[in-house]
Amino acid sequence: MQRWLIIGSGDVARRMVPLMRVAPKLFALCRDHASAARWRSLGATPLMGDLDQPGTLGRLSGLAHVVFHFAPPAPDRAGDPRTKHLIAALERGASLPHTLVYISTTGVYGDCRGALVDECSPVRPGTARATRRVEAETLLRAFAVRSGCHVSILRAPGIYAEDRLPLERLKRQDPLPELLSDPWTNHIHAQDLAQAALDAAHRTRPSRVYNVVDDSRLRMGEFYESLARHFRLPLPSRLPLDEVRRKISEISWSFMAESRQVSNARIKREFGRAWYYPSVDHFLKGFSFEKAMDSGSNR
Repeated sequence: MQRWLIIGSGDVARRMVPLMRVAPKLFALCRDHASAARWRSLGATPLMGDLDQPGTLGRLSGLAHVVFHFAPPAPDRAGDPRTKHLIAALERGASLPHTLVYISTTGVYGDCRGALVDECSPVRPGTARATRRVEAETLLRAFAVRSGCHVSILRAPGIYAEDRLPLERLKRQDPLPELLSDPWTNHIHAQDLAQAALDAAHRTRPSRVYNVVDDSRLRMGEFYESLARHFRLPLPSRLPLDEVRRKISEISWSFMAESRQVSNARIKREFGRAWYYPSVDHFLKGFSFEKAMDSGSNR
């Protein structure tokens, strides 16, 4: 029986479990007992450890055939020590994983001024957050070359789901840019990202990068206005960019300051699978106002 190891055991990782075509021996790295209990209830064996404390990662060595690395870099450190610690633990084992799947971000492309980008486009990160992801990708590519492990890097955009909608932002009435300066934005439902990670685990190609974005072409204002109309919230005002920047948080501005359209042609061609939610509008058609309130969607 194959052994699979999950690193970064959040929402997307948990969504993978009911989608699994095979029943591997499943392990999950957990930092606390609450997380361990959740994963035990899903049929996994929890392993207590912390990527920020490499001395706790000894049990990962030689353990798994397939590793899912979904843990983000620490926000207060340069580079990505967490990925370094994970690779070091894996390389200490007598056997190495055959496959590693990593969730990165389309933010590595930086601001493309609305241009269409694909996996062959250069990475030009414009934020510290995206720069740390480029560091992680670089470390994992080098690990793949040294070890022969097949590394799939999944570059994901804004991830949404029933309980991952920015309704609080709409309730605050944060402004949006004027139409002429409205940036292009990209999205993927958490369920589709989970399925893409599983598909990547079963692929037989050598190391590969995939953009995991849905089929829609949306500007940021269109996205928020669709949510506002669906959930019966007032439409945000449209303002010049300099005024918007003064009125929103720095983290919100970091997303708004970049504009790009991201191609999903490679993953659609090579994985041959249709999305559960090909667009945000497709998702909204089956998601009522009442469901949103019940799910606590309030970010």
